[in-house]
Amino acid sequence: MTTSNIGLIGLGTVGSGVAEMLISNPPIFAHKLDKSINLVGVADRSIDKKRTIQFPNSVITTQNYDEIIDNPEVDVIVELIGGIHPAKEIVIKGLENGKDIVTANKALLALHGPELFDIAQKSGKSISFEASVGSCIPVVASLRDSFIANKIEGIYGIVNGTTNYVLTKMNQEQVQYDEALKDAQIKGYAEKEPSTDVDGIDSAHKLTILARMGFNCDFNYSDVYVEGISNVELKDIYYAHELGYTLKLLAISKQRKNGLEIRVNPTLLPHDHPLSSVNGVFNAICIRGDAIGESMLYGQGAGKMPTASAVVADIVDVSLGRAKITFESIKPFSGNCKKINVLDISMIKTRYYLRFSVIDKPGVLASITGILGNHNISISSVIQQDSKENELVPLVMMTHLAEEGNLQKAIIEIDDLDVVKGKTAFLRVEEASS
Repeated sequence: MTTSNIGLIGLGTVGSGVAEMLISNPPIFAHKLDKSINLVGVADRSIDKKRTIQFPNSVITTQNYDEIIDNPEVDVIVELIGGIHPAKEIVIKGLENGKDIVTANKALLALHGPELFDIAQKSGKSISFEASVGSCIPVVASLRDSFIANKIEGIYGIVNGTTNYVLTKMNQEQVQYDEALKDAQIKGYAEKEPSTDVDGIDSAHKLTILARMGFNCDFNYSDVYVEGISNVELKDIYYAHELGYTLKLLAISKQRKNGLEIRVNPTLLPHDHPLSSVNGVFNAICIRGDAIGESMLYGQGAGKMPTASAVVADIVDVSLGRAKITFESIKPFSGNCKKINVLDISMIKTRYYLRFSVIDKPGVLASITGILGNHNISISSVIQQDSKENELVPLVMMTHLAEEGNLQKAIIEIDDLDVVKGKTAFLRVEEASS
């Protein structure tokens, strides 16, 4: 029986889960594989504070990453420190030292993936990253393997557990955003400094990885439109729910004739859409292909052991030689992808939810619909609420399909009307077939 030697860098939440699996599960590997997976060493700058794991005497423990990267016995480097630096330098040095890489670092791959893939190709090594997107949800493997015969038309879904928990709590318990976020932090579902999650950045990193793979293309991460949930108001969740919609933070990418539509934003879904019932910290990703139609992958999108499970699965793929074969053959990894035009948010077409705060007087509705009509925006429904807020009446509308640039121009004009007070709230709508 041959052996694959693993060097683990990063002993945080996921890293400790991986270490536990590799130490405690040798019988599972022996039962399932004609291959031995052996943890050779672990590096972490705070390793003396993270000695909750009882490592065998054979496992090197160090604060110095280079002791693992330069170790000639190590075949695979598992990078789990996160962030850009020194993670990028660790990955590059590992590749140049002849090590395959397994990582869960979505930020690194979103910002520097093509560059790192090129280095891996030149080094004759591979980079595996299933855990970077959906934790234990096998979405990377599905795009790479199971759906390879499809022309992928769209990839969209809920890819961040923190924001999904917050919006679920706001919707189900009718609490404001700040209270829902505080609850998520108390329960450990949100970081003390949650901006990466609630501002949509984490979702954008994951979407970038998926879109490059699914659409066989390359583009700049900076071109992705990103909008978080911190400005979502409870009243809009309530009004939208009454109209038959559920609010989720969606990561959306679609292949259009004139380029790639790729964005992260709060989005209304019909109550009967499969993603509407994905609640709490769970994630789900829909993939639409010309052969499969629409398929949804669902599961825990974060967490110590679910993510560790995906990392260890990648380690096994590398150890069995499958990762190298795939990495050398799939275009997104080979550097043979063409740059694709990313559509500006003003060019997308969708339906919209609009809420205006207006003075209750005759002619208001006509003034607003007139401006919308001048910008080629037609209305599908209108609800004028009876309740007043500071002597203002909420006026809620749903539009038909419209171009965002036209909507933005119309909102500027509408907000300038004397009868409209405050800033107009609007939310994009996603239909199953759009």
